Amino acid sequence: MIVLEFKAKGKTTQYKSVDEAIRTAQFVRNKCIRFWMDNRGVGQKELYRHNTKLRAEFPFVNALNSHACQVAVEWAYSAIARFYDNCRKSVPGNMGYPRFKKNCRCVEYKTSGWKLSPDRRSINFIDKKGIGKLKLKGTWDLHFYQLEQIKRVRLVRRADGYYVQFLIRTEVEKVDVQPTGKIVGLDVGIKEFYTDSNGYTEPNPKFYRTGEKRLKFRQRRVSRKLKGSTNRRKAINKLGRVHLKISRQREEHAKRVARCVIQSNDLVAYEDLRIKNLVKNHCLAKSINDAGWYQFRKWLEYFGVKLGKVTVAVIAAYTSQECSNCGAVVKKSLSMRTHVCSCGFVLDRDWNAAINILKLALSTTGHVGTWILDPNASGDSTATLAGAILLEQVGSMNEESPHF
Repeated sequence: MIVLEFKAKGKTTQYKSVDEAIRTAQFVRNKCIRFWMDNRGVGQKELYRHNTKLRAEFPFVNALNSHACQVAVEWAYSAIARFYDNCRKSVPGNMGYPRFKKNCRCVEYKTSGWKLSPDRRSINFIDKKGIGKLKLKGTWDLHFYQLEQIKRVRLVRRADGYYVQFLIRTEVEKVDVQPTGKIVGLDVGIKEFYTDSNGYTEPNPKFYRTGEKRLKFRQRRVSRKLKGSTNRRKAINKLGRVHLKISRQREEHAKRVARCVIQSNDLVAYEDLRIKNLVKNHCLAKSINDAGWYQFRKWLEYFGVKLGKVTVAVIAAYTSQECSNCGAVVKKSLSMRTHVCSCGFVLDRDWNAAINILKLALSTTGHVGTWILDPNASGDSTATLAGAILLEQVGSMNEESPHF
């Protein structure tokens, strides 16, 4: 499944209709959550039946495409199922109890309620919300895919406009590349974006820290405006545009760096980090989120599949403490940036950790075939037992394919 995104161009009245469709989907989802709260134990079928009652009771719900309402029900049930799953697993802390949505930003259609133009450069939404025909601005070519492959169409509202996303069921096309004969281990950090096992360090751009001054300026403008006023809504939109730019910069940087790393190596090892647990440290939470380690790992794995390279995530426990030369454990605090071992090995802390990560990856990727149950089933002779005469020595057995 891939997602192709286009910028949607239309009139102001069409944008208002899109907002109305988004609010309707939010209404259906919240009503389903409330129905589940009042009737514990109901399943997805009961939520679908409740959606049918809502469509009969409220005309504005009936105006939205029936498949779009079904998707809103699926969103509600997904939150409920996630809550039950967390309860079964005894997840510590917040179990993720389903909550009402206050500001949804998208509405999703299935295979009905929309129609593509013959040139695939515009889309027409044919339900009763009055969205109508929207032009598609983008570089993707939808002619490469059949209409049957488009499983979902999503309208997304962002600070800089409206977008149309096509969810297409297709396989990721693998690209044939020549092996490079190189392997690398990566240790991500805050000071440097990553340090590899060869000693190379990628600088951390720190997009949020760079744009923090502009964010503070826009946040002050929002605080000075009267709540509920048009000027406050405009100020919030300008603040959202700054946040959107930072998130796009972080995503594009992670994508570019991940592609370069995958193209240059045949095996890439990295840390299997739990970002959700790391950001509990309030002193480092802002810097960890600004680094974008999750986006980097996501693109590493994607390009690894597309380019046919091996990506291995290893548990990062003690990779910074162990000596990559002798294996001894050298306790270090976060402020100690140099690894100094009693064996005389001195190296940068992150470089030493990257080497340990690569060693762990190599130890886990070996022996992936099926083990031989009986090594002496064929091939080499068995060893002669102590005290046995040479006549009892078993001869060698050759099981090569016969020649025809």
